[in-house]
Amino acid sequence: MNRIFLQLSFAALMLSAHGVAHAATLDVLLRQADQTPVSDAVVTLQGPVGAPVGTLKADMDQRGQKFAPHVLAVHTGTQVRFPNSDNIRHQVYSFSAAKRFELRLYEGTPTDPLLFDKPGVVVLGCNIHDWMLGYIYVTDDPRFGVSDAQGHVRLDDLPAGAYHVTLWHPQLADMQPLDGGTLNIPAAGLSHAVQLSLEPPSADLPPTPTPTAFGDAFNRAARETAQ
Repeated sequence: MNRIFLQLSFAALMLSAHGVAHAATLDVLLRQADQTPVSDAVVTLQGPVGAPVGTLKADMDQRGQKFAPHVLAVHTGTQVRFPNSDNIRHQVYSFSAAKRFELRLYEGTPTDPLLFDKPGVVVLGCNIHDWMLGYIYVTDDPRFGVSDAQGHVRLDDLPAGAYHVTLWHPQLADMQPLDGGTLNIPAAGLSHAVQLSLEPPSADLPPTPTPTAFGDAFNRAARETAQ
């Protein structure tokens, strides 16, 4: 029995070491033509990566009268919660074909998450605060990430091989995904630079108001009246 156990343990160890040795990292750096970092860009990979990593759950919060994160990327079939961390009520909605819904005026976190079961771009708004705008990018691709403030996306634990890349950002023309071509990622990993051409932000939305003492008092009174 001990001999069999040792043989099995050795085989598992060798298999684990083999997997680690072949796990690669892709670092993507996104810039505009003037070298300004591009944050909130989605990078997805389709290739020899199998099923999506992690649980199919995510949060789209509301903080400071903004959606947080501004862009959320999820795999098709993900359950998304919409917590409201503000001290005022929000009414979140979307008319997008990939997911139409409305969460009536609420505080806290709705009991039931929403299932995002179709790939596509879901544009979020708030019926109460017109300046609030957010995006959920739903993808069938098993690996994906969203760029940070420095325009950086890092995807780990990738088997070496050829991957098809898709890029998306809310300020791309017509908000359509871009074909990023094919990357051959070696076992040693790869750094890849991308230049995106973005449209100016929409001028139709009103700016986020600056908090004031009067505004805070008004919001408290409105909240207490609604209860």
